[in-house]
Amino acid sequence: MVTARLELEPEVQEIFQCIDDNQNFLLSGGAGSGKTYCLVQVIRQAIAENPTAKVACMTYTNAAAQEIRERVNHQNLTVSTIHDFLWSSIKHFQKELKAALVTLINKNELSIPEVTSVPSGYFDGRENIQYKHYVNIQKGIISHDELLIVGHHLFATYPKLIDIIKDTYKLILIDEYQDTNKEVVEIFLTHFPNSRKQNIIGFFGDAMQAIYDDGIGNLNAYQGQIQEIQRNQNRRNPKKIIGLANRLRTDGLIQEFKATNATDRIEQGTMLFFHSTQDNLNKVRDILVEDYGWNFKESRSTKELNLTHNLIAGKAGFSTLMDIYDKDKIIEYRGRIKKYIKDNNITTDFSDKTFGEVIDILKQGKTGGELQKVKPTPNMQEFINEHPALYESARYYNYALFSKMHVSKDQLIDDKKQDSESRDGEGSERDNLIRHLFNIERYITLHQDRKYNDFLRATDYKISSIEDKRILKNNIESLINVEEKTIEEVINDAHEKGICRIDDRLTEFKEKSAYIYNRVKDVKYSELQKWYKYVEGMTPFSTQHKTKGSEFDNVLVVLDNGRWNDYNFKYLFLENGTPSVLERTQKIFYVCCTRAKKNLAVFYNNADSNVIGKAKEWFGSQNVINIDHTMASSMNNL
Repeated sequence: MVTARLELEPEVQEIFQCIDDNQNFLLSGGAGSGKTYCLVQVIRQAIAENPTAKVACMTYTNAAAQEIRERVNHQNLTVSTIHDFLWSSIKHFQKELKAALVTLINKNELSIPEVTSVPSGYFDGRENIQYKHYVNIQKGIISHDELLIVGHHLFATYPKLIDIIKDTYKLILIDEYQDTNKEVVEIFLTHFPNSRKQNIIGFFGDAMQAIYDDGIGNLNAYQGQIQEIQRNQNRRNPKKIIGLANRLRTDGLIQEFKATNATDRIEQGTMLFFHSTQDNLNKVRDILVEDYGWNFKESRSTKELNLTHNLIAGKAGFSTLMDIYDKDKIIEYRGRIKKYIKDNNITTDFSDKTFGEVIDILKQGKTGGELQKVKPTPNMQEFINEHPALYESARYYNYALFSKMHVSKDQLIDDKKQDSESRDGEGSERDNLIRHLFNIERYITLHQDRKYNDFLRATDYKISSIEDKRILKNNIESLINVEEKTIEEVINDAHEKGICRIDDRLTEFKEKSAYIYNRVKDVKYSELQKWYKYVEGMTPFSTQHKTKGSEFDNVLVVLDNGRWNDYNFKYLFLENGTPSVLERTQKIFYVCCTRAKKNLAVFYNNADSNVIGKAKEWFGSQNVINIDHTMASSMNNL
């Protein structure tokens, strides 16, 4: 057995020493260090040494879980997302689940609309508590976020639950721990020790890649309970990029270049810093294409990383949809009215009133400052003046429905947890209209990719003859070549052709979120097609958050915070500023730079002399390029 371990990676051997010593462990490794490779080695070796013991592995997405299943196919291995693991651990304890909901509702940690407290037997006699993609706590339905709260409470309250898990799994491994919610880590490192039974918890990840605000980030608070093992190698990046990445790290982990079969490729490559006094991003792309051989049409190998979706929407061709979900000042005005009603404890029943009638009622008798509080702000009024018909239609919507309608860009695009393998709705905030439109495109793609069985299962489409196949092919093509058709026209076409049926969820959305549906339905479907290509990674554009975990030959990083105050790229280069903003910016820049397998380019618009000086220190003076000079030189050569 010892001989077999000697063939493992050195860090994996250290992990098994922790396992032998009944010690929880943390494998810390930077970008490209092979953390997943080590994770797989640990699983394989643990099963080899104890074939009857079960191992649980939790990942951040279903896609990651599937990758591990494919690499380790064994009946004693359970691989799932953290949420699925938690639900499978507690779903059979319905009595305790119902009691937990009552307690959490009465402690205001969970809420039912217009209900402040419930009796102890509130859920008795009702159906089982369920975990779904939507929330209706009154009916005993919880979703993604509520599951974490409920699970944390149950494991804190019932040590027997922990005994059961420890009896089942002697080894539990958590991948990408830095993105794991704090409550989840508390379950395993605070509540699990309350059980006298023994098992080992292992974490894999990188604190420097903790770029999501609801993740724990690091395990510094648990240093006495876990043994940290560092993996310092880097198999992905060229030496130049590793050097830059090491400058950015703040946790003392220094990565070293690791030779592979592709050593020549990894040692070569370019690392460029472009700057300009104007927004000359197009010129940067031209230089990278003409002088360095990049091809932005090859989205699998070349990516342009922007901080926000708003910075990408226009480039990728779905700006109308983004404006609907993120820049609607009438929706903001609705929020202003809701806030006024709440702040002034107005108890009038507006359920049978329209939005316009509520506004008019609130304005009655108001003058001066009070009147200003129920009127649109100047920015809102400017938007209303530009969209008079839209505002007039909004005034006629029922206030009860209009006030409850939730609108955010996350309902259009959800970077964080969306992957194509996720079960319907898991972890995604996309609304039911966008889900339906996504499904139309997904079903078309399944047919185009000749995944006919998957297509038939997903759509319930019936084929019983060659003629049926021909009709289906024509129907699919009609949904691809949409010309000037609107989104609503294609929804109806897809329904009538049996490609994607209009279901209860879309029907409900049309009723409860009529304002948004009526805005989206008139958008050209061709824009939706461009949106789909973007969210599925078929364009050269990506947000800097979404690219985590990926790698590309060529990476262009655009340093524009897009008016997002949580980030400031000037702080990054001056190495000062608000500590939390500096740390957040440093981490996102680290993630971006370490995506590049060959070539890295950075564009900073309007960089001052201090930023340029630091760029020369980091990138080398010869690699810092002033686009203004380049353009002037080109003009002189004409």
